[in-house]
Amino acid sequence: MKAIVITEPGGPEVLQVKERPTPVPEQGEVLIKVIAAGVNRPDVAQRKGHYPPPKGASPDIPGLEVAGIVEALGKDCTTTKPGDKVCALVSGGGYAGYCTVPEGQLLPIPDNLSFEEAASLPETFFTVWSNVFDRGQLKPGQKLLVHGGSSGIGVAAIQLAKAWGATVYVTAGTDEKCSYCEELGAERAINYKSQSFKEEIKRVTSSQGVDVILDMIGGDYTPDNLECLAEEGRLVLINVMRGDETKVKLSMVMRKRLTITGSTLRARDTAFKSSVAKKIKEHVWPWLEAGVVKPVVYKTFPLEKAADAHRLMESSTHIGKIVLLVG
Repeated sequence: MKAIVITEPGGPEVLQVKERPTPVPEQGEVLIKVIAAGVNRPDVAQRKGHYPPPKGASPDIPGLEVAGIVEALGKDCTTTKPGDKVCALVSGGGYAGYCTVPEGQLLPIPDNLSFEEAASLPETFFTVWSNVFDRGQLKPGQKLLVHGGSSGIGVAAIQLAKAWGATVYVTAGTDEKCSYCEELGAERAINYKSQSFKEEIKRVTSSQGVDVILDMIGGDYTPDNLECLAEEGRLVLINVMRGDETKVKLSMVMRKRLTITGSTLRARDTAFKSSVAKKIKEHVWPWLEAGVVKPVVYKTFPLEKAADAHRLMESSTHIGKIVLLVG
């Protein structure tokens, strides 16, 4: 099969097309003929040598989400059959003609979605559900602040939280991105380059603050995040793009009874990921099928142009997801 291989840590040019053996599904695994694969920031981090894959994942083929057709089954697979159209969260190896995935991490592709659209869903939907709804315990009627509102994570969080009955605020880096986020369902999008998100959240919530913050920034955003939280608020970290060290007022955490938490998804075990898949199928898939929640694909690239896809990702000029067309 053809695959995009990280030939050495470095820039986008290290992504090269290579021939690799087609993987064989082990017990409980499914072999997928990949039609499309999502591109995510962890792929960029892995390419640079900063995000090693977990044990058992492809060491040099990136890609955390795919959509395609079930080709073959390993032993003890009970809910899937060859020919099924599926999308899946994978631990690596998605930039390839075929990949294997534990059966529990598969989701059926709704009839109203293309393979490209379906490939844009798993990484962001699993991340948002696990962190906003499970760890962050967002309830209908509560307020959510999402940093990076125009990112793949952001556009998923806006739509899922709004469908859940929450009010969503976001930050983004241009007026165009802010306008798009509001069209997508955000109550207020704040251009962080021209406004203080802390002061704006204080204004739009009448100084009450928000209940949950989904943060991929970290670093010096953290003190302002804590200021933005309401009593009993929850700060959920999923990345630290501006660093993993900061200073916070612990007295504020105690006074407002705040929770600071976070998670990474890739290294979690199959049982955890399968449990998240079940929740997504129960709660989110009906929204997709009804058109309440829609994939946002900004641009597609042929597999051979994976380096260009990474350049676009690193430019941060996109809104929504970037997808590779494989099959």
